Amino acid sequence: MNPFRKKQTAEIRKSPSTASADQDVGAHCVGLSPSSEWTRRNPITEILLPSLFAKREGRPLRPSWPSLGTKDVGVTWIGHASFLLQVAGLNVLIDPVWGNWVKGIKRIRHPGVELEHLPNIDLVLVTHAHFDHLDRKTLKEVAAHQPIVVPFDVGNLVHDLGFQVVQELNYWESFELGPLRITLTPCSHWGARVLHDSHRGFGGYVIEAGGRVIYHCGDTAYFDGFREIGRRFPIDVALLPIGAYEPPSQRPVHMNPEEALTAFEELGARWMVPMHYGTFRLSYEPMEEPPRRLQAAAIERGMTDRIAWMQEGDPAVF
Repeated sequence: MNPFRKKQTAEIRKSPSTASADQDVGAHCVGLSPSSEWTRRNPITEILLPSLFAKREGRPLRPSWPSLGTKDVGVTWIGHASFLLQVAGLNVLIDPVWGNWVKGIKRIRHPGVELEHLPNIDLVLVTHAHFDHLDRKTLKEVAAHQPIVVPFDVGNLVHDLGFQVVQELNYWESFELGPLRITLTPCSHWGARVLHDSHRGFGGYVIEAGGRVIYHCGDTAYFDGFREIGRRFPIDVALLPIGAYEPPSQRPVHMNPEEALTAFEELGARWMVPMHYGTFRLSYEPMEEPPRRLQAAAIERGMTDRIAWMQEGDPAVF
């Protein structure tokens, strides 16, 4: 029995809309071996050193948290893949990373909000074990005996940090906390924190509350599962990554902006919030390129009015 799959103050169950179709779409784990092209460029001189000497930009804000109606969703981008969601009277923190460094990679934009200025956090979600998504130092500062939800085989990385419940989910399983329902969805990525622990899970989350649906896809390459996720959930707001698509390994592990826009279309969501760009230099593409490419693709497809560009630390209400 897995000791991290607790059922204390919340409930875990299969989504009834998915129980009969779990095998229709699954996660795709990319291989850990780099592409044969990976030696053609030097990540030390093209990624690490430019980041090291770059001045850290942006500044934390002291937000005035919005007063929300019963059907409103508050979304605050902290930076990279970190978000605060405010829905149904609860505060949900996703992939919180406040560190200025991630294993030698310098953060080049400040978090949008200081940790001490956050509201009380009711639930924490972590999409996978990579250091730029699961930061143990940040999680320890956030932990206040609330639940944390992680994919399967990730629980032992967070169980000693001060959370009341450490809940692991398999794909299409749901965790309920009061009015919230959290479902782990597949993606195309990998979950190893270090090379020898490739058994760890990875995925995205669908957050449902009060008739509203928010989707955070975690890290992912484009894959054929987005249409199925959209079929199962009427998504209002999709938080989708648009950067780090030219990694040193040259493996297809993240979406480029055009692929992210296609994923958004296939999800059938009302709004797209771009993320996973501008905070850490993880890839060869210029830092300013992802939003420029996404905007150009949105203009070409007549979708600019459905892209919700966010400034770190500035809440938006949907």
